Amino acid sequence: MARQEWTIFWLVGENSGDLHASLVMRCLNTALPGLRHVGIGGSRMQAEGLQTLFPFARFNVMGFSDVLKDALFFLKVERQLKKFFAQEQPDLAILVDYPGLNLRVANIADNQRIPVLYYICPQFWAWKHNRVFKLRASVRQVACILPFEQEMLDIHNVSATYVGHPIAEEVSFELDRGQFAAFYGLDPAKQWLGFLPGSRNGEVRRMLPVMLEAASGFDPGKYELLFSKALTISHPLFMEILAAAGLPHARIIDGYRYEMMKYCEFLISTSGTATLEAAYIGTPLLIGYKTSPLSYLIGRRVVRIQRIGLPNIVLDQDLLPELIQDEFNAANIQSRAQSILTDPARMNSIRQELRKLRSILGGKQTSLEMLKLVRGLLKIDA
Repeated sequence: MARQEWTIFWLVGENSGDLHASLVMRCLNTALPGLRHVGIGGSRMQAEGLQTLFPFARFNVMGFSDVLKDALFFLKVERQLKKFFAQEQPDLAILVDYPGLNLRVANIADNQRIPVLYYICPQFWAWKHNRVFKLRASVRQVACILPFEQEMLDIHNVSATYVGHPIAEEVSFELDRGQFAAFYGLDPAKQWLGFLPGSRNGEVRRMLPVMLEAASGFDPGKYELLFSKALTISHPLFMEILAAAGLPHARIIDGYRYEMMKYCEFLISTSGTATLEAAYIGTPLLIGYKTSPLSYLIGRRVVRIQRIGLPNIVLDQDLLPELIQDEFNAANIQSRAQSILTDPARMNSIRQELRKLRSILGGKQTSLEMLKLVRGLLKIDA
């Protein structure tokens, strides 16, 4: 390993990707001193040494209508990245999830003869199947985090490796239930219900009011009502929605998210990575999703699968209830949650099924598997 310095370009567009990528960066920095990291990412990646090219917050959007509003910004990003690749010629581009932009950036990098490692495969099996052909055309290696993806990519002659799911090395606990209760002033004698409205402002605007309305139907004498506030969410926005709901006994949980997932009896979560984290921890939950009417109409035409919840998809069964768009309302949330909470046998059955996720997703250490791929693409001997 004569050479001592390499430049890696990263592109991450959302909070969960920032966490996943930061652990990989930490592993790379330990094993390969002298790496230079530059690109787009959040605070966790910046703490590992990422030099940022654009404000991370501008990328944290979702849904067709939200992306359309920022179309000019994304065109500007693509133009500047084209210049960056031509001038800087990084040794490797690692693109993390975020396929709407990252597949276009993969093409730009590939045209400049920069090898591309795509970490967290686009969900072509769910919608936009043509993305598999873009992967084959522009990406040197795909790192899959769901076990069935590698086989599906092999069919299309896409070079792919299953690296395990990053939550297996991310989920950890610092506080026991008593310590968590003391930290947030919770009554340990009550049952705890947790609400996870999402990590984007747009998600919170749509999901949190419905969750608060649903929470008002649960007896505060019996339940503690916990609302997770991600660090990426605007504090004024969150507090404004909370104040409008008039739910004085709502508890804001702005840290120790994994503890909240573990110690709650039941969770109501926005569809996304959080649902898989909670299921991996083993807590029964309800999965919801609500977007703009335009995004929903478009989505209905292009989505190819019946399930939206990652735990249900990985387990290949309708284990956890899902409520989508208009079905995600206070009455439905209350009835579905109560039907599970008041049925100990069903609660136990769900927990038993969720335990399977640990064996499915926890067999590999993702950061070490990614290190192997990076070594190979940079032609560094182990």
